[in-house]
Amino acid sequence: MACEGTKLNLPLFHPHPRSGVTLLEVLVVLAIIAMIAALAAPRLLDSFGRAKSQAAEVQLSTLKGAVQLYYLDTGQLPSQGEGLGALATAPGGVSGWKGPYADAAQLLDPWGRPWTYRQPGEGAPFTLGTLGRDGQPGGSGEDADITL
Repeated sequence: MACEGTKLNLPLFHPHPRSGVTLLEVLVVLAIIAMIAALAAPRLLDSFGRAKSQAAEVQLSTLKGAVQLYYLDTGQLPSQGEGLGALATAPGGVSGWKGPYADAAQLLDPWGRPWTYRQPGEGAPFTLGTLGRDGQPGGSGEDADITL
């Protein structure tokens, strides 16, 4: 059943001709956003740097496992001359190689440089590491050396 002749009387919204956002209000909001960004940016950048260092530690553990698998298959560690490239490509004169044990991308640290490899290592059969963000020995924070 339809009701004829009935109209809904809804009030129409008529904004004031001067209502809206002023330039001053926009500038205040932008200043607040800039202050928040200035406070948060250093913490975010520090987190990103720490994340690369933590990724390096995890990748070193994976690479150590690859070197150990290489040793189990071949009966020897990659020589200092062969380096970690022996994990990706079979070196000449090595029998039992069943790799690749690592791909080319795994042979670079999070900063895009080759991992350091010493055989024999310092107090161990081999040592793996990275020189950190700065690529120089020593350092602290993100620039610190990471070895395994």
